[in-house]
Amino acid sequence: MKPLDGQTALVTGASRGIGRAIAFALGRAGAAVTVNYQSNAEAAEQTAESLRAEGIRTLTVRADVSNPDDVSRLVRETCTTFGTIDILVNNAGITRDNLLLFMKEEEWTRVLDVDLKGAFYCIKAAGREMARRRRGRIINIASVAGLTGDMMRANYAAAKAGLLGLTKTAARELAASGITVNAVSPGLVETGLIAGMAAIKRQKLLDTIPLGRFGNPDEVASVVLFLATDAAAYITGEVMVVDGGLYTR
Repeated sequence: MKPLDGQTALVTGASRGIGRAIAFALGRAGAAVTVNYQSNAEAAEQTAESLRAEGIRTLTVRADVSNPDDVSRLVRETCTTFGTIDILVNNAGITRDNLLLFMKEEEWTRVLDVDLKGAFYCIKAAGREMARRRRGRIINIASVAGLTGDMMRANYAAAKAGLLGLTKTAARELAASGITVNAVSPGLVETGLIAGMAAIKRQKLLDTIPLGRFGNPDEVASVVLFLATDAAAYITGEVMVVDGGLYTR
């Protein structure tokens, strides 16, 4: 028996990077997985095909999490296909970098719409299904930026800080329905953005990490998997930082 046998996980922004690693971690633990994406259909289908190749039941759904109608459809299609939603991972996020004094309103609004409001919509829609069954796990992917701030990312840092407040409030409100709500805050993780940086900039970032290396998506996914299992049944409202010591420096 695998720890998530018979369960269904919905992972937003799951076509690549950390979201993709989370989809594999939950799927390999026995869950059926809905791979949500907003624009990169090719990457989403490649992820889904790889999951299916490992015998993992998989559904791909294109949906913009900043659109409540899209979110309602995303949850409805997941429930229609798999019967229910047991695990929601709010991973979808974007960046629109600029200095605070020059940041355009659209850059501010779009990031908060996706990174914060999107999680709000997904928690409402999936939470109703979980509350009906009096069981569920909600895991929000935040960021160390929400704890420390981040240069040229006032919008992103504000959204992730807001996500932490949303996590703690949802944990209190949904506890009576048997739903736990936690956040995972990654630090500097080796994704496409990091891989494409100039060597000098990479080294400057590495110098800020006590462990001396970037994280990898699987290390974040393993924490999400733990929070999704019964081993974490008495943990709610927590923020688990996965950053190689960056925040504690």
